[in-house]
Amino acid sequence: MFKFSLFMKVLIIGSKGMLGQELAREFAENGYEVTTWDKEEIDITKKEEVSKRISDLKPEIIVNAAAYNAVDKIEEGEKDFADQVNGYAVLNLSEAAEAVDAIFVHYGTDYIFDGKEIDGYKEDAMPNPQSLYASSKLLGEQQIKNKKYYLIRTSRLFGKQAQSVGAKKSFVDVMLKCAEEKDCLELVDEEVSSPTYVCDLAHRTREIIEWKKPFGIYHVTNEGSCTWYGWAKKTFELSGKSVKLIPVGADRFPRPAKRPKYSILINTKLPPIRKWEEALADYLKTK
Repeated sequence: MFKFSLFMKVLIIGSKGMLGQELAREFAENGYEVTTWDKEEIDITKKEEVSKRISDLKPEIIVNAAAYNAVDKIEEGEKDFADQVNGYAVLNLSEAAEAVDAIFVHYGTDYIFDGKEIDGYKEDAMPNPQSLYASSKLLGEQQIKNKKYYLIRTSRLFGKQAQSVGAKKSFVDVMLKCAEEKDCLELVDEEVSSPTYVCDLAHRTREIIEWKKPFGIYHVTNEGSCTWYGWAKKTFELSGKSVKLIPVGADRFPRPAKRPKYSILINTKLPPIRKWEEALADYLKTK
């Protein structure tokens, strides 16, 4: 068990991303000394650079929110880059964390599962990735070698737009943009998973550390699940947008990478977080 106290030194990697910026805010507002690094400050794929920078800083907690999640681009030719960022860079950070005796927090994805389990996947379920992106994320999980770690798997993040160059908009923001341009949309009424508000995920990340939960794997999403169609429908209902939605099968929009049909992450270790619909309503109030 580690010794916990406020005013601990926290390093956020990927701090300009959708999750990273909320992690920085969450820890800073709760008494931590926060250092934020994005790709301008560090190249996490370079082992020696990572080792030296972290050795010099000596953080007590390292939270890695960096990832490459262009799922279809990875399938079409960016496997090596994805493996470096999502996979081997995690080893660099894990080893650097161990060298300074820091707690290491890393985020995984529901996509590492094959999607055959209608009821979802517990923390100890066997991964079976169906895409190169999913394989790169599983590779990252396998690179965590230190004992003081939290691997937090999550899904379908939404929240304030990332500040990093080229960052994707969340599904919610994409739908809101579509509502301004179209009065009818076809949405995939398949691929069931749980939308997760980054503010809730950042808050729970801090709680896991402060609660001194046993090191290991945790599943953190908002409660409940939906298809893409269901998510869009609720988004338009809550935002007062008038858009006709037509549910279609996934084969209506062929994509290079295979997605799991069912990838609900079952949480057996932590108190539940509020329902995704409640979190979505809160997010929409900020728009």
